[in-house]
Amino acid sequence: MVKRRANPSSDSEDDNPEGASSTSKRARTEDDSDVEHIARSQRRGAPNNKMKGKARADDQDSSDDDGQEVDEHADNIDDDQFEEQYHERIERAVDAKRHIVGGIAEHGIIENIEMHQFMCHRYLSFQFGPQINFIIGHNGSGKSAVLSAITIALGGKSNSTGRGSGLKSFIREGQPAAEVTVALKNQGEEAYKPHEYGKSIFITRRFTKEGSSTWKIRGSKSNHIISNTREELSAICDHMNIQVDNPMNVLTQDAARLFLSASAPADKYKFFLRGTQLSQLATEYETCLENITNTTKVLQNKKAAIPDLKQAFREATAKYQEAAQALKQKEKARELKVELAWSHVQVKETDLQSKMEDVEHAKRQRKKVQESLSAARIELQKAGDKVAMHEDEINAVGNIDDLDQRRNELKAEMRSLQAQIMKCSSDMKEINTSTTAAKRSIEDIAHNITIETERLTKDTQEKRDQFKRKLEKAQTTVAQQEEAIEQFHTAKSEISRRIQDTQRAGKEREVEMEQLKQNIGKIENLLNQLQRHEDNKYAAYGPQMAQVVANIQQMKWQGEQPLGPLGRYVKVKDLDAWADLLAQQLGSSLTAFAVTHPQDRNNLKQLLNHHNFKNNQIIIYEKDRFDYSSGEPAPDVLTVLRAIEIDDEDVKRILINQARIEALVLAHTRKDAEQILRRVGGGVAWTQDHFNVKRFPDGGGSTNPLRKFQRSQMLRNEDVATRQKRLEVERAQLDGQYGSLTTEIQRFRDSYLALKQEETQNMHKSRQANSILSRAKQEIQTLLQEANEDAPVNVQGLQEAKLEAEQERDAFMKQFEDVARTKEQLSQTLSGLAHQEMEVRTQIHHFNDRQNESRAQATAAAEARMSAQRAVQHYETKEREANASIEDAEAILKTTTEEFKSWTNSASEIGDRVETNRKPEDIQRQMDNVKRALQERERRQGATVDEIVKEVSSTKEKLERAQRDYKQMVNLNKILRASLAARLSRWQEFRRHIALRCKMVFRYNLSQRGYFGNILFNHSDQTLSLKVQTDDQLSTQNGSKEKDPRSLSGGEKSFSTICLLLSLWESIGCPLRCLDEFDVFMDAVNRRISMKMMIDTANQSDKKQYILITPQDMNGLKFGPSVRVHRMTDPERGQGILAMN
Repeated sequence: MVKRRANPSSDSEDDNPEGASSTSKRARTEDDSDVEHIARSQRRGAPNNKMKGKARADDQDSSDDDGQEVDEHADNIDDDQFEEQYHERIERAVDAKRHIVGGIAEHGIIENIEMHQFMCHRYLSFQFGPQINFIIGHNGSGKSAVLSAITIALGGKSNSTGRGSGLKSFIREGQPAAEVTVALKNQGEEAYKPHEYGKSIFITRRFTKEGSSTWKIRGSKSNHIISNTREELSAICDHMNIQVDNPMNVLTQDAARLFLSASAPADKYKFFLRGTQLSQLATEYETCLENITNTTKVLQNKKAAIPDLKQAFREATAKYQEAAQALKQKEKARELKVELAWSHVQVKETDLQSKMEDVEHAKRQRKKVQESLSAARIELQKAGDKVAMHEDEINAVGNIDDLDQRRNELKAEMRSLQAQIMKCSSDMKEINTSTTAAKRSIEDIAHNITIETERLTKDTQEKRDQFKRKLEKAQTTVAQQEEAIEQFHTAKSEISRRIQDTQRAGKEREVEMEQLKQNIGKIENLLNQLQRHEDNKYAAYGPQMAQVVANIQQMKWQGEQPLGPLGRYVKVKDLDAWADLLAQQLGSSLTAFAVTHPQDRNNLKQLLNHHNFKNNQIIIYEKDRFDYSSGEPAPDVLTVLRAIEIDDEDVKRILINQARIEALVLAHTRKDAEQILRRVGGGVAWTQDHFNVKRFPDGGGSTNPLRKFQRSQMLRNEDVATRQKRLEVERAQLDGQYGSLTTEIQRFRDSYLALKQEETQNMHKSRQANSILSRAKQEIQTLLQEANEDAPVNVQGLQEAKLEAEQERDAFMKQFEDVARTKEQLSQTLSGLAHQEMEVRTQIHHFNDRQNESRAQATAAAEARMSAQRAVQHYETKEREANASIEDAEAILKTTTEEFKSWTNSASEIGDRVETNRKPEDIQRQMDNVKRALQERERRQGATVDEIVKEVSSTKEKLERAQRDYKQMVNLNKILRASLAARLSRWQEFRRHIALRCKMVFRYNLSQRGYFGNILFNHSDQTLSLKVQTDDQLSTQNGSKEKDPRSLSGGEKSFSTICLLLSLWESIGCPLRCLDEFDVFMDAVNRRISMKMMIDTANQSDKKQYILITPQDMNGLKFGPSVRVHRMTDPERGQGILAMN
């Protein structure tokens, strides 16, 4: 199929937008055997006699070389001979086609149409059938708006619809804009850009009251707008051969009424030429002939200029012969120029040797620096070994914590012994006081015995017995109460101790309960978070991270789909031990994203910024599954990589490159980390007790504290149900512990209250006993006073009291000896502990001395290593400077070498090498003298020798080029004239074939009604006439079969014109056939036959779609499956969706 080359013309308010241009269109006919592809046009008419006149006029003005004339009527076969020659052949082709059912078009037909605020419709939408579509409805229902919408949407002119002069007139009354959408089928092998548009192309045109008009072209694959230019619409219509401005393809209501009722023979002939695109070919051939004529005039101008060029060449040649004497001096100047060039080359060669020596000198200097650098590195290695040795000595000294702990234990024991010794001293003072009191009591009793003995004689027996009884009773009471008081004192001490123990234990349980409350609260918060974020596994990375991941999956990317956040691919094997530590230390890497294409980074950055993720890192990586095992430590060393599981191998490589997770060591304590790093030869370790430990292979390192771990959900990638169940089990355990602690605390409180009550009772009893004791002692004192005053006391009782006092004194003395002995033992023990404490103190002092000494040595070694490092850095700087010096020298050498080669090549182009001992200045001076002599000669001649030589060459070249161009253009003009003559002959043959085919199809269509007739083509007068005769005219018009159709009725005339239209449709290649109100003048019989004929013709047409509009009813007609009837609702403005059958 021949495609058209540009946009269809349009009548939007913004006419001729940028890029739009009007140009030719192409079409094809359907006669497979007789009619080939021919061009179609937007202009009317055929080649006429004016063409021939122009050709003759131009031929008279042209030369003998281009005197060929284009004759339009070279073919001497007339129409009758042509019809007689091809009649049977075309008739067989037409008959054969009637028995073939046409196929459904795979592309170029309309699938559906939508109109918004268009003409009288607020909204109208329906589906077209692939072959035959009837749109019926009463007048005013908006049927013709469908054809207008198709024409406007596909880029046709608004005035071609007959409904308005501009797009504004198609906008529904009171609305600011209108919109029409047409869906074109786009399937099969000849589909237009199926990889972009898919199986359907949706063309939407929107235009407003302000005069703006826009197109939106989309495909069925997505709702994305693929193009909004008229050029793309033109390309689509070209590809599918859609011609909405061709009156034979879309015959509007007014055009159909004119064509059916009042069209003249000349108008019918114009319809014939425009519909078959023959007029466009004729116009293009006229343009070709004008171009050929213009070319002939150009050739005449070129031919007239050739004698002048020949004269200029002869004059330049004569001048050159006169200047031949100067060539010798010119040759001498050339020789001097060659010598001068090679002299410069020799100078540059000497400079090149000097630059090569500079490079060698710089290399020797670098070798010396490298030797010094190697020696400095050896010294650095030695200094590093010494640092490591002294650090080992420091580590070998051990830890002072054990000595400090022993010293503190000894001090605690000494303080305890000193307290016991002080208690013994206090007890001894109390015993001395009691012994002194007992001695005074013995002395008093002995004195009383003496007095009593003297008075015994005066007392009666009865009074002595009574006194004795009272005294014994009081003494018994005193002994009992003193024993009771002692018991109460002991009980008080025991009760106080038990109260303190109960208080301490209760406070400990309350602290445990408070901790349990906090743990239970944390678990409840975690459960609430799990409940809130049950459906969002990305909640730990941010509130909108799930939306970011969803957008990433939907977007198109230049490279692979971005990975991220990287933490969602990572799982920690031991969550409780390492999850929070790794989440804190790898946080920026876990929230990062990774892309493979640099252009994807900006798109991903915009997406993250849109969701308020402005600090997330974006990594550009390559899909390289490299081997990382060489960077891992021994298998028994726990690293970050071994503590986690990574689902994606690319994510694993990214984390290895970004964070070195294959070498990062994990340890429980700082001490463990130091031991592991010392064993593996240095590295970095993270510990559970919040330290970042770093050790270098050559000794030294650092230890820095880490921030306290915050609980994070980033690496806790267990599912919500499992996590919730585990937390609920943990909460149940804590609830059980909480209940037990509550019971135990209550028991302690009850015990505390009982002990307090017991303490109160004990104090009350103790006060009662003291009161009784005080009264008993008072009574004894009273009795003794009374005995001294009134009556003699029993001497025996006093003697017993004296004996008891003596026994009490002896007991106090024995007790004093025991306490003194205990004090002596404690003093000896204290002395031994003091000696041990002194020894520990001495050890601590010696430890500090050894440690300070080792540290001083390590510091000195470290300073020596720093000095060695500075020396290495110094020589490395010197080496870099030497390398830079060599690079500069080599760059200069390279430049000099290139200049030497360039100068050598330039000198070689000037001439062969010439050995010379003269300096360039001397050669230049001699050459200047020769040039001055040449200039003097040239001044006399008015031009230089070179200019003269150039003038000769230039004039010769112009002459040869003009002669060559003239000859080529003459030949080309002859070829174009011959080609145009052949094309005109072929055009006439096309016209005869199409006309003959129309005649035969017209006759066949008339026979469907029982009529007879013919089409009379007069190509000279450009007229097309119909001759039709009905059955009832045979008797009234003397049996003639071909009469003027003016004698026919309106319905018969419309029927015959429909037959003509169907015959013309056989000759056009557009897949659309649109006709409005074709049956307005037909009676029922002609209409029924015309409808059947049109349906049969449509069924026989291959890959064509028919859209026929009629205000008549379709009742009583039988339709096949290829026919679809669309019934419009009654004429009501503001109607909705089209009602269809």
